[in-house]
Amino acid sequence: MTASVTAPADPDRLDEEQRAAVTAPRGPVCVLAGAGTGKTRTITHRIAHLVRHGHVAPGQVLAVTFTARAAGELRTRLRALDAGGVQARTFHAAALRQLRYFWPRVVGDRPWQLLEGKLRLIGQAAAHARAGTDSDALRDLATEIEWAKSSLITPEAYPAEVARLRRDVPGPVEQVAQVYAGYEALKNRAEALDFDDLLLHVAAALEEHRAVAEEFRDRYRCFVVDEYQDVTPLQQRVLDAWLGERDDLTVVGDANQTIYTFAGASPRYLLDFPRRFPDATVVRLTRDYRSTPQIVACANSVIGAARGRVAGSRLRLVGQLPPGPDPDFAEYEDEPAEAAAVAAKIRRLVADGTPPAEIAVLFRINAQSESYEQALTEAGVPYQVRGGERFFTRAEVRRAMVALRTAPPLPAGMDLVTAVRRVLATVGLTDEPPAGTAMRAQWESLLALVGLAEELAAVEPQADLRRFSAELETRADASHPPVVQGVTLASLHAAKGLEWDVVFLVGLVDGTLPIQHAEGDEAAIEEERRLLYVGVTRARRVLRMSWALARAAGRGRQRRRSRFLYGLIPEEHPASRVAQGGQRRHGGPKPRCRVCGEPLIGTTALKLQRCGACPSDVDTELLERLRDWRGEVARRQGVPSYVIFTDATLTAIAEQRPADAAALVGIPGIGARKLDRYGPDVLALVSDSGA
Repeated sequence: MTASVTAPADPDRLDEEQRAAVTAPRGPVCVLAGAGTGKTRTITHRIAHLVRHGHVAPGQVLAVTFTARAAGELRTRLRALDAGGVQARTFHAAALRQLRYFWPRVVGDRPWQLLEGKLRLIGQAAAHARAGTDSDALRDLATEIEWAKSSLITPEAYPAEVARLRRDVPGPVEQVAQVYAGYEALKNRAEALDFDDLLLHVAAALEEHRAVAEEFRDRYRCFVVDEYQDVTPLQQRVLDAWLGERDDLTVVGDANQTIYTFAGASPRYLLDFPRRFPDATVVRLTRDYRSTPQIVACANSVIGAARGRVAGSRLRLVGQLPPGPDPDFAEYEDEPAEAAAVAAKIRRLVADGTPPAEIAVLFRINAQSESYEQALTEAGVPYQVRGGERFFTRAEVRRAMVALRTAPPLPAGMDLVTAVRRVLATVGLTDEPPAGTAMRAQWESLLALVGLAEELAAVEPQADLRRFSAELETRADASHPPVVQGVTLASLHAAKGLEWDVVFLVGLVDGTLPIQHAEGDEAAIEEERRLLYVGVTRARRVLRMSWALARAAGRGRQRRRSRFLYGLIPEEHPASRVAQGGQRRHGGPKPRCRVCGEPLIGTTALKLQRCGACPSDVDTELLERLRDWRGEVARRQGVPSYVIFTDATLTAIAEQRPADAAALVGIPGIGARKLDRYGPDVLALVSDSGA
């Protein structure tokens, strides 16, 4: 998507900050470019300026970014600026080209083949290590290996590093390390390379072979890196090898849009750039040419509440477009009502002349798309799913539908929802979300099927598995309209780099945004905040944000709107009054801090029963004993530590020191099942502490 209104096309009409970046002398330049501030325009004009004034030949410039689409856009714009000879590629494409050229001199035999996919070899390594070998487990192992290699962590160092980082891993740590080592051995034996190897081998070639380094550095004199906040340690190592002792480097990035640290990306290279290059020219682009001032103000409010080091570098955007409508907020009883309302609003927008392709519905996880696929289909609005399969075409959903269709009839007295959960347990549904991105996505899809069973049971209490299977088939058929250019459905990650006239941000509840497994990890919570910031800054003129208090119709209000929305919704807005009054109408007074008495906001505050700013009275020795106990139980069960209890729950126990089962189960996050399973051990630890 391209902006309706952008910075002026005439090179002489660059704004003051853009012009400063474009005309900066050769050498280190750091452009801190906020969302919608014209960063691509700025870096392409800088390259063209250097070429036009004879500072560098086009063929001596290497510009790298992270996606083939972004690289293609760079090449297109550079050709329009008479700088078509510049090499603009992704990191991996540039490395592959260089490796093919230097391989005969570095290795001296035929080139190793590039793996099209690594799952087959990972499957062999997993089988040897007695790890899971189903497709989702292998994808999670592949993702973990990619993270380790991008982070320059070897199989030997892997256990110690994940322990130091307290990283959730897709299986027992030693077993994952064994799979990693086995995969590397199988790959080397087959004389094959994966995409991370391209970067590793290029870096090694330049670091270890002086002639190769000299030839490369004679060819390329000037480097430009886009989206520098997303660089991994491995990519930075390659960049350092390209540079050598030189400093002719321009980097562009925005720490506020760092949303890939789970894959190894780190904003520290962007944040540390002026320290590494004390003479660097640093330019801050803050004039937003994409969004209305009202949307810009909302984005500033979202990121203005950020904490930590990244927050210290945040850019405060200044809107440049004419005013537009204020962002709108809406609260709904349940997810189906939210999806239906969004679809109805979209239908009206389309009827009033907004092209469907200029509308997007953005959510945190792909499993949320099903409700909107169904609602838009029923509303007769064309749509496309970006960055993920449609719900009913996902492998785990197809497997689940087969299992439900072939399951025996319900036992006497068993309700539909219980029966569906029992059947889905055979294909991967567990009580707690698993570790690993792919496995968690599968789990979310299966949980969405349970939500559909709850919906059916609410309107047809006598429905059985056969009736439910028929309902799923009907939904699947209805959710496959012809492929057309329509409303975009996308996750927030998939929306990065895109923009639309109208954006609906949906499902904004604690537990989804921020995601549940981020609880207890301040860095992870802050990354979730940045995801919302990315979502807000995708909108040009209309922004609508919504949430639902229940998953399915007829269920109790068990959810709270996202903590990130506090301070965004005007006090006089109807959604603000609904959210403030809803808790009192359903369940008594709002919980208050046991220290200062103020209302509690957010699931972590509710667990601790105190505000985050209030002092903690935690028993540190008890907390350490609880962590040691949790680690031992997790190792024994072969699950991530947070599956036992999150860090926030352990802290709540160590602060409140419950003396009996009633007090323990009063801590949010400790239900009957966990009380039965872990309660005696926890209470014994508390008792031993002298409570």
